[in-house]
Amino acid sequence: MELVVRKNDLLRELQLFQGIVERKNTIPILANVLMEAKGDEVRFLATDLEVGLRSKCKAAVTKGGTLTLPAKKFYEIVKSLPDTDIRIADDKGGAKIAADRFESKLQTLPREDFPTLPESGGTTTATLPRNAVKEMVAKTQFAITGEDTRYFLNGALFVLRPDEMNLVATDGHRLALVSVTRDGNGKDGEENKAILPKKTLGELGRLLMEGDGDIDYERGENHLFFTTGDRLLISRMIDGQFPAYERVIPKGNDKHIEFERDRLTNAVKRVALMSNERSRAVKFQIDKDKVDVTSSSPDVGEARETLPVEYSGSPMQISFNAQYVLDFLAAVATDVVSLELKDEVSQAVMKPVGAEGYDYTYVIMPMRL
Repeated sequence: MELVVRKNDLLRELQLFQGIVERKNTIPILANVLMEAKGDEVRFLATDLEVGLRSKCKAAVTKGGTLTLPAKKFYEIVKSLPDTDIRIADDKGGAKIAADRFESKLQTLPREDFPTLPESGGTTTATLPRNAVKEMVAKTQFAITGEDTRYFLNGALFVLRPDEMNLVATDGHRLALVSVTRDGNGKDGEENKAILPKKTLGELGRLLMEGDGDIDYERGENHLFFTTGDRLLISRMIDGQFPAYERVIPKGNDKHIEFERDRLTNAVKRVALMSNERSRAVKFQIDKDKVDVTSSSPDVGEARETLPVEYSGSPMQISFNAQYVLDFLAAVATDVVSLELKDEVSQAVMKPVGAEGYDYTYVIMPMRL
């Protein structure tokens, strides 16, 4: 293999692989990116066996071939080089990377060790609007549990219907659901459900941060394929039965309070400083035209901040995990948010007021103090 490629073109692609390759893995080849030079382009592939990414960029290829290079070290070298052409060539069990007056040799691993990834069938299940998917990922991925023995909660449920698409995530204490209406296209008529791993959502979100154009979504037997431009994200589906999320969303919450988002965010942040470090609980004491956000901890002390609101119902109080409230407030962009309550032991619902293009519902379990 012998080729010349622009630094910025190469760096842009290598950057996308950094979240996919695993730092600590028992299979050394998974720390490498597979490079294939052919024609006037170089193709890349990396995977952790759950998520994989294919991409390519333009290159002047003198001699075609295939190499596997350590993704992190390769990226670090390219990033440190001046903005110029980079020369890459294979060299007796390694690869030479040179630019300007710099020269290096990286150890490679055999191409044969690299796992084979499933190929997409080339039939698009649906075309998804880029901005809508970006919004959906940002508003749900934080609610996915990290390490749950109920492995189906380690991902988000993607539901595709002819007229709408939903993404829903829950960790058992809160639930985030985003719905976006769509013009039916692709194989419509039936509901299409898949549980996407947490890592897939993170990589999809990263992929959508640059560029434009919609996403081609394809559902295979055990894998999902997301194509955007020259990049293809391949993900294993989580096999399992996602909880019936519709049942979790309360219908009878008759107390409605609206807050200025920034004021509520700042109040919860300040008051939470005095909350119990383990429970992170803040209490909302609701009375006529005001809400007192309070917290107390026997070791530290207590705090209170009063927020003026429009409310004429009966007084009540309810406690939440401060971080769960802040996660929601950070994910929405509207100036006003609403809180819908029934009583102090039932689930509360938070929503952005006046959001355009999507419907966002955040269900949060109260804490018993």
